[in-house]
Amino acid sequence: MEERLQKAIAKAGIASRRKAEELIQSGKVKVNGKVVTEMGVKVSDTDEITVNNKPIRTENKVYYLLNKPRRTICSASDEKGRETVLSCFEGINERIYPVGRLDYDTSGLLILTNDGEFANLMMHPRYHLPKTYHVTVSGVISDDMARLLSNGIEIDGKKTLPADVAILERSVNRNRTVLDITIYEGRNRQIRKMMEYFHTEVTRLERTGYGFLDLGHLRQGEFRRLRMFEVRRLKEMVTHSSDKA
Repeated sequence: MEERLQKAIAKAGIASRRKAEELIQSGKVKVNGKVVTEMGVKVSDTDEITVNNKPIRTENKVYYLLNKPRRTICSASDEKGRETVLSCFEGINERIYPVGRLDYDTSGLLILTNDGEFANLMMHPRYHLPKTYHVTVSGVISDDMARLLSNGIEIDGKKTLPADVAILERSVNRNRTVLDITIYEGRNRQIRKMMEYFHTEVTRLERTGYGFLDLGHLRQGEFRRLRMFEVRRLKEMVTHSSDKA
């Protein structure tokens, strides 16, 4: 059966489909020895595909849920020599990479996989998977502020989608608030920017939920394999999601 070249590359775990398109456009992909730079080319199982002159091989798809430790980078390597999330996966043979990112100082739920098509689906801005964060801030978040967060505030010139906000602890004397926030989009440093809007500073941030998944009993640095029904359910959630506007 034939399929588009970028999809075949993504299925092989080389890169997401979007990144595969970039590789094709930059002339780094060959089909049967010939450089292909156009989108839409279809290939079959009998075609030889190389990326950077290395033949692609279909990998068994794997999916992991990690409780990301603080002070780790969501990358395969770091030019500053900082520890990456892949250090938690010693002994894993597949070439895996994170689905999205968590900040260096943010801990919590992170999915890693070698399935580029799945990763691209999870990260597509069209879909709005709920992501829940446990947040501690230096400052007092009032009920009125919480309502503003729930309705959406403007950061980086664009209003956020409505969020679910629950104040868990608030202390004027200690100048401290603890809250859970569930957002339905994935902007860069979104939770921290939402808190900065109220002139408060995040002192601790942990992602505790992703879609229907939670951390369970995993400690920081521990991981487990996702079950196939969990992968299917995540796919169903994004394909059936609609704008929460």
